Amino acid sequence: MDIGKNKLRNELFKENYSYKDSVCHIISDTQQGITVAKESINRNYQELENYIRTHQIFFHTFDPIPAPDKPLVAKLMALAAQKANVGPMAAVAGVIADLAVNDMQKTGCKVAVVEDGGEIFAISDRPIDVALAAGNELLSKRFGFRLDEFPIGIATSSGRFSHAFSFGDAEAATVFCRDAGLADAAATAVGNVVTGKTDMGIEAGIKLGLSIPGVLGVLILYQGKVGTAGIIPQIIKIKL
Repeated sequence: MDIGKNKLRNELFKENYSYKDSVCHIISDTQQGITVAKESINRNYQELENYIRTHQIFFHTFDPIPAPDKPLVAKLMALAAQKANVGPMAAVAGVIADLAVNDMQKTGCKVAVVEDGGEIFAISDRPIDVALAAGNELLSKRFGFRLDEFPIGIATSSGRFSHAFSFGDAEAATVFCRDAGLADAAATAVGNVVTGKTDMGIEAGIKLGLSIPGVLGVLILYQGKVGTAGIIPQIIKIKL
C-alpha cells in the first residue's frame, strides 16, 4: 500500500525513514510524533534482532509457534501469526507499525500513521487516502481506499511483486483489521492460497481471510480480476 495525497485541514509532518532494509513512511500532526516513531522503529527492530540471535526458529519457521513473554515485538508477532496460522515473521512489518503508532499516541498525536514496507497502521482525525500497489499490474496505484474509521491496519501480500515469500500467485491480497500486525499475518495466509483458476483462487482467499478472527475485510487482485468481501473502506480512483 502507498499513502496517497488527500485534503487536509492542517499541515502535517511527513518523513521517509529507513532501518536497514526496512523502508517506512511516517505521518503525524506533531514533529514529536515523527521523532517518537523513529525511536520506536529502531528500538523494536533492535529488540527483535537480539531475540532472533538466540531463537533462530522464530525467524525461519513458516508455522505458528508459542509466543514469548518478551520482547513485546516478538510476542505480538507470534500472537498474530497464531491467529492466521503462519510463521511469526509474516507479521513483522505490521507489528512494528502498530508499536510505533501506539508510541506516537502516548505523546498526544491526533494523526499517527506508519507504513512499513507497505503495511499500514493509522489513527487520524481526518480521512487518509491510500493506493493499492501491485508492481507493474495495470491496476496498480490506479485505485485505493479512503480511510475514515480508525484505528485501522492494512496489509498486502503478493505472490508476484513482493520481496516477502508467498506460496500463492495473487497480484495482491489485501486485508483490513483493527491492527496492522494481524492484517500482515492474515494477508500472508490469504495470499498463500490464491492459486489455480481465477475464480477459485479468489474464493479460496476470501474464505480463508474471513475465517481468521479479527479480519474485517479482504480484497484480492488475481489474474486481472478483483474480489472483495467483508467490511472494506471506500474504494477510490487514484490520480497519478
